[in-house]
Amino acid sequence: MTTTTPETIDDTVDDTNDRHSAKMRKKKAARDRLMADKAGEKGLLIVHTGPGKGKSSAALGMVLRCIGHGMPVGIVQFIKGAMDTAERSVLEGFPDLVTVRALGEGFTWETQDRARDVAAAERAWAVAADMMADPKIAMVVLDELNVVLRYGYLPVASVLEAIAARPPLQHVVVTGRNADDALIEAADLVTEMKLIKHPFRAGVKAQKGVEF
Repeated sequence: MTTTTPETIDDTVDDTNDRHSAKMRKKKAARDRLMADKAGEKGLLIVHTGPGKGKSSAALGMVLRCIGHGMPVGIVQFIKGAMDTAERSVLEGFPDLVTVRALGEGFTWETQDRARDVAAAERAWAVAADMMADPKIAMVVLDELNVVLRYGYLPVASVLEAIAARPPLQHVVVTGRNADDALIEAADLVTEMKLIKHPFRAGVKAQKGVEF
């Protein structure tokens, strides 16, 4: 029978700490090698898609980072319209850094008018194109553009052409479910939000501070 003493406990702790330190040294060395050739910068095309919650929220998180760095941001909301949202109220408190344009008229099942939806999408895209042509804007968020492209309200090829022609250091973030394959191919970073559970399925409606 092995007797445990304070000395053996200390030896076990020391051994665990030594193994951890050795493992972390190897991990840091590997990380340093990985980062050694990562010196370049470029404007990124970032896509947040998938059925899970959090696509627009993640984009707004990057907007907050830009604000913290004093970087100007433009936001075009292709679906959300005149309804006030908490995030818009906050962002409008930084008029020198953030321009928010909510130019949608709700989801297509709400308007039930394709021609009207197409016209709204075209108006929003004109604003977005102006933002992407401005080299002073560091990041442009195209909120729910994926939905617009899925329904064919704007031609994907023209959208990709305009995004590709933006200033070289400007970032563009596109959100919405069902991102087009061509957009995913062109993107530098794609994140798919996976739905595992959602309170709506349990009869819970959208709530302040969570959904809006």
